[in-house]
Amino acid sequence: MKQLLLVVDYQRDFVDGALGFAGAEALDGPIARRIARARDEGWDVAFTLDTHNDNYLDTQEGRKLPVSHCILNSDGWQLYGQTGQALRRETDMVICKPTFPSLWLGNWLKQQGYDAVELCGLVSHICVLSNAVMVKAALPEAEITVDAALTASYDPVLHEKALDVLEGLQINVPGRTDAT
Repeated sequence: MKQLLLVVDYQRDFVDGALGFAGAEALDGPIARRIARARDEGWDVAFTLDTHNDNYLDTQEGRKLPVSHCILNSDGWQLYGQTGQALRRETDMVICKPTFPSLWLGNWLKQQGYDAVELCGLVSHICVLSNAVMVKAALPEAEITVDAALTASYDPVLHEKALDVLEGLQINVPGRTDAT
C-alpha cells in the first residue's frame, strides 16, 4: 500500500506571523510526531508552502486579503518549529503554491498512485480543505484523511464547517471533539 502524509502550509506566517492565530503553535509537536510515525510506517511525506512574491498586494488574493505573508524566502515563508526541522529535503516533495489549492499537486498525485493520503496543517477551512479536494479529484479511489486534531483555523465556526464539508466529500475526519 502506497501512502502519503501531506503537510499543508504549516509556515511561520500562519502560526505566529502575519496571519498567525492562537492555538496554531499547539499543532507543531503533534504534526512533527505524525511525520515521524508516518516515516516509521514507510509513508512518503510531502509539504506544501504558500508562496508569494513581493507583488502579493497587487494580486487578486492580495487585494482581497491585504496582508503580505509567505513571501518567498522570507522568515514567514519558512516551515514552523519542529515541523520545519522534520523536513528532509533529499526525500520529501516540497510544493510551492501561489494560491490556496495546488493544481500541480493534483497532477503529480495522479502519477504517483497513492492508495492513501492524509493531510494536516493550516488553515483548515482554506488550504487544507481546498487541497483535500485536489487530492480527491486526483485519486478518487484513495482513502483520504484529514485528522481534525492536526488542523486548525482562526475561526472555530468555519473550522467545524470545513470538517463537515470534508466528511460530505467522503474524506475521513478522525479526531473531532465535536460530536456533530
